Amino acid sequence: MRAVLCGYYGFGNGGDEALLLSLLQMLPAHVEPVVLAAHPQAAAKRYGIACIDRWNIFSVSQAIAGADAFIWGGGSLMQDVTGKASLLYYGSLMQLAQSFGKRTIAWAQGLGPLKSRWSSEYTRRVLAGCTAVSVRDRGSAQLLDRWQIRYELVCDPVWGLEPLSGPPSPTQKSQIAVVLRPHLDLDARRQSVLVAALERLQRATDSHILCVPFQQPGDVALARAIAESLGPCCEVVAESDPRRLSSLFAGVDLTIAMRLHGVLIAAAAGSRVWGISYDPKVAQLLAQIEAPGCDLARLPDDPEVLAQFWIDHYRRGRSLDEAERRHWRALAWGNAAVLQRVLDRQPSGS
Repeated sequence: MRAVLCGYYGFGNGGDEALLLSLLQMLPAHVEPVVLAAHPQAAAKRYGIACIDRWNIFSVSQAIAGADAFIWGGGSLMQDVTGKASLLYYGSLMQLAQSFGKRTIAWAQGLGPLKSRWSSEYTRRVLAGCTAVSVRDRGSAQLLDRWQIRYELVCDPVWGLEPLSGPPSPTQKSQIAVVLRPHLDLDARRQSVLVAALERLQRATDSHILCVPFQQPGDVALARAIAESLGPCCEVVAESDPRRLSSLFAGVDLTIAMRLHGVLIAAAAGSRVWGISYDPKVAQLLAQIEAPGCDLARLPDDPEVLAQFWIDHYRRGRSLDEAERRHWRALAWGNAAVLQRVLDRQPSGS
C-alpha cells in the first residue's frame, strides 16, 4: 500500500520535521510513504524515502492518483492567519484525493485559527469528506462537534518521537535554552526586555544560554541577535534533526520557548518549561502540562519582573517526571491506532 504524506515538510521547521518523523515512525509497516516536500532531494536523503516536489502540481497529482491513501500529517494546516493560500493548497489536495476515491486521513490536526466564515465553511466541507479525522486539542474537537463531524481526540504525536539514544553530553555549567520566533508583537522594545531579563537570569544562575532556532532560516537572525547581545555566555545551536533536539533539551535545566514544539520537545525531554504564548495552541499546551508562561502581548515591561519569574521557576519549578512523560508517550501512540485502523482495512469489494 502506498500513502502520500502532506504537511509543512522540507521548510527547515523543527516542529514540522518532528511531526513527519513521528508519522513515519507510526505508519504501519506495510505502507510505503511518499512525502510532499519543499526540497525533495534533501528530504529524500535525510529520511531515506521517496519524496516529490510539493510545488510540482503535475507530479503531486500523479502521486495521489497512484496511491491508496492521502494523509495530512499533523500540524495546523487549515488556518487562514497567514492568508488563504496555505488553506487552499492543503484543502485542494485533500479534495483531489477524495475525488479519486482514496482513503483520506486528517491526522493529528490543530484546526485554525479560521478568521473568515468562508475559511471555516471550506474547512468543514473538506473534513466532512475524510475517511478519518483526528485532532490534537480540545479547541479543534469543539469545532468539529459544532460541525457534527466524527473525529478522534488524540495528543500531539511528537510526544511519541523517539530521541537518539544515549544520555546528554555532560556540561560544566547549567544550561538554559531559549526558543524564540519572529512575530509582530516581538518588537524592538520587547526584544530588549527579553535580553535584559536573560542577562539577569544568567547572572543569577551562572548558566550557559543556548539560543535554539526551530525554523531555519526564519528564526536564525533573531537567535543570533539575542546571542550577540548576551555575549560569551550564550551561543546559537542550530539543529535540524528533531531527535537531536530532543537529546539537546534532555541536558537543559530550563527552556524558555515561544514555539509550540519547542515547549513540547523540551517538556518531553524532562526540561523545565516557561512558555511565551503568541497563539492559542501554545497557551493550550502550557495549560495541559501545567507549565507557567505569559502571553507575548502581556509580557512584563520590567526585565527585573520577568527575570524573577524565570529564576523562581529555575530554582523551584518542576519538570514532567518520568511517569508523566510515559503517560504522554502512550497517548501519542494513539495516533498510530488511527493509521492502523484506516490503512489496514481492505478496499471495498475485495
